Amino acid sequence: MTKDANSLDTVRLAAYLETRMDGFQGPLCAEKFAGGQSNPTFHLKARSGDYVLRRQPLGTLLKGAHAVDREYRVLDALKDTGVPVARVFHLCQDTEVIGSMFYVMSYEQGRIFWDPSLTTLTRDLRAPLYTEMIRVLATLHNVDVNQVGLGDYSRSGNYYERQVAMWTRQYRAAETETLVAMETLMDWLQANLPADDGQLSLVHGDYRLDNLIFEMDQPRVLAVLDWELSALGHPLADLAYFCMCLRLPTVGQMSGLAGKNRDELGIPHEAELVADYCAQRGIDRIDNWSFYLAFSFFRLAAILQGVLKRSLDGNASNAKAAEVGRMAGHLAQLAVALFDADSRN
Repeated sequence: MTKDANSLDTVRLAAYLETRMDGFQGPLCAEKFAGGQSNPTFHLKARSGDYVLRRQPLGTLLKGAHAVDREYRVLDALKDTGVPVARVFHLCQDTEVIGSMFYVMSYEQGRIFWDPSLTTLTRDLRAPLYTEMIRVLATLHNVDVNQVGLGDYSRSGNYYERQVAMWTRQYRAAETETLVAMETLMDWLQANLPADDGQLSLVHGDYRLDNLIFEMDQPRVLAVLDWELSALGHPLADLAYFCMCLRLPTVGQMSGLAGKNRDELGIPHEAELVADYCAQRGIDRIDNWSFYLAFSFFRLAAILQGVLKRSLDGNASNAKAAEVGRMAGHLAQLAVALFDADSRN
């Protein structure tokens, strides 16, 4: 059993998988994927083919965090819904095998884009990728959760009330210093919770460009990755989070479109993407858009605070985790600027 979150005992793992996965044959080698701040993910190369292993990080974990078993469940449930996902093969909850819970899924050969400007593509190819991302998101939100066995996937009730409370707890558990903007943001969100409108769908929780694998030769999503934060909730949470990512600056390890010329790049504006989503889901309009955006900034800030805490504790899965984690305060400031601007209008 390895004590290093960035490596695997491939001999022990291969022997285990040969008795648990149909057709699996060792020997096995493993290479950790670059990027990712949460659950270490590995490319497995075996005699029987290529796979992906996703594990919990080592060390003490925050309650409810790094739930790879939930990821496994949702991937299995979505396999025949039209939502593009990897095939899952095995979930191991025995932490003695490699030191933490893990699951194995198919290796999808395709393209991952890290820069939302899509500068590696020609101008005419950029808008179709964004259109495809909206199509996949709308497809996800149209899934009947009861029909696919996810009706009990998480608690029901006012999604935003529960989410604000949960991420406030997560942030407090990982807090390393007082961030004035975060305090202001948490107070504002609590005071401006929208009424429960009854909308309920499976939400991804971290829907952004680099969590998608595209086909090599066309703007088609092969697989949506990283379902750790998925839940039953309000579908506009995913849409706002996606649009929030487009509003982010390019600072350090964070790459966004703030300040960039969308027309010159050939990338649709936020209003166009929102209109496209609404059309595909039969929605007339979206009220409280600033709240949804501000909440998205808050949740990402809370996540990054957790990344920073794990880095300071020596349990981060990425060498640059501390740099990324210190962006929490800046994100909170961007959210505060959002509702400050609304109050002046």
